[in-house]
Amino acid sequence: MSDSGRRDQLVQSQYEAYPYPERKPADEKKRLIVGSPSQLAEINHYVFGGRRDLSKPLSVLVAGGGTGDGAIMLAQQMTDVSVPGEVVHLDQSEHSQAIAEERAKIRGLTNIRFVRGSLLDVAEIAPGPWDYIDCCGVLHHLEDPNAGLAALTNVLAPDGGIGVMVYGALGRIGVYHVQEMMGVLAPPGECDDQDRVATTRRLIENLPPTAWINRNRLVSDHQDGGDPGLYDIFLHARDRAYRVPEVIDLVASAGLRLVTFLEPYRYDPLYLVRDPQLKKTLAALDPLARAAFAELFLGNQKMHVFYAVRADNSRSPPNPDSPAAIPTLIGLTAEQAAQQMPAGGKISVATEGHKLYMLMPPLARAIAALCDGQRDLAAIHGAIQAKRADLDYDAFKSQFDKFYGVMNAINRMVLRLPVG
Repeated sequence: MSDSGRRDQLVQSQYEAYPYPERKPADEKKRLIVGSPSQLAEINHYVFGGRRDLSKPLSVLVAGGGTGDGAIMLAQQMTDVSVPGEVVHLDQSEHSQAIAEERAKIRGLTNIRFVRGSLLDVAEIAPGPWDYIDCCGVLHHLEDPNAGLAALTNVLAPDGGIGVMVYGALGRIGVYHVQEMMGVLAPPGECDDQDRVATTRRLIENLPPTAWINRNRLVSDHQDGGDPGLYDIFLHARDRAYRVPEVIDLVASAGLRLVTFLEPYRYDPLYLVRDPQLKKTLAALDPLARAAFAELFLGNQKMHVFYAVRADNSRSPPNPDSPAAIPTLIGLTAEQAAQQMPAGGKISVATEGHKLYMLMPPLARAIAALCDGQRDLAAIHGAIQAKRADLDYDAFKSQFDKFYGVMNAINRMVLRLPVG
C-alpha cells in the first residue's frame, strides 16, 4: 500500500474511533451551535451580494460534515425562516455521521439528507450543482487539498459560493512540534490508539514552560476537547496549516476568487496598526497584500475562515448606499446589540488574546436597537427622525456608515437587499 493510501486508512479510522468535534446529541435540546462560515445571513451577503431570493429553494452541500455542526446550524436557520431546499451532509465516517443524524432527529429537522463518502468523489455521489458548499476543517487533512477544493468547485453552481476553514500556521505554533515528538514516542499505525492518547497526555504533562505549545496560549483543543480534541490536534495522520498567501494560491488553483476572510478586521492592518506613517504605506497595498501583512502583525490566526466564488463571478458584497438596504445582525438581537453600544465613543474588541478599540458614532445605540433584520435604512432613519426632527437622511447615513463599518469588520452585521 502507498504511503498516501495508508494515511487515508489512518484518517478514516481516527474519525470512526474519535468523532470530532465531540458532540452529545441530547444537547440539541438546549442549544444551537453557531459559527462561521455558513450562517445564512453571511452566505446571502458574501456569496449572493445580499440579493438571494430566500423564498426559492437553496441547495447546500456540507462536505466533510463530521459530527454535524455546520449542517445542523444551516438546516435549522433555513427552517426558522422558511427557506425551502435541503442540506446534504457528506462524510466518510459512519460514526461521525450517525451522531449528526441523531442531532438532526432530536431537532426534528427534515431538510437534511445524509450521504456517505469522500468529497473527492463528490461528482459521482453528490453531483449538485450546489448553490452553496461548506467545507470546514477538511481540506487541510487531504493528501492533495488543491484537488479536494477543485472537486468541490466542479459541482458548484455558476453563481454559487463556498465557505471554507483551514488551519492557520502562525496561530498553531507548537502543535507541529508535539506532532513530531509523538511520531517518535508513538508512531501512527504502530501503537494502539488509546495508548497513543495516554502517551500524548504524559508528554504534555512533562513539557517545560519553554515548549512552544505551552508558550502558545491560543491552543486549547487538547485541554477542553476531550480525547477526540487531543487526537485531532496532536495525533492526526495528515495535517497541514496555511499562511494567507498559501490560502490565496489554494483558492486560485481551484478557479475561485476569494471574497473575504472572517472577521474582516483581523485581515486589515488599517484597523490594527496605530502609527499614521505605517498606515499610509499599508493603505497603498491591495486587500490581499494587507491581509498577508495583518497575519504577520497579529500572529494569532489559528484558522482561516473565508468565502469564495467562481473566478468569473463578479458579484460582490452589498454596500449600504441604498436606503432599501436591510442591516442584519449576526449572533446578536437588536436589544443585545443596543445594550453593548456606548452612547458615543469606543467599543472594545478582543479576539484570541488581542484587544483593540473601535470608535462608534453618537447614534450607535439608537441605530442598533432598530436593526431587527426587517427595517431598511429608510425605515431606521424615519424611526430616529421621529425623535430627532433635525436629523436629515444624509446626517443619519454618515453615522450609519461608521456604525456599519465597525459592525461588519467584526462580523456582527451584514446587509440584505430587495429581491426583484
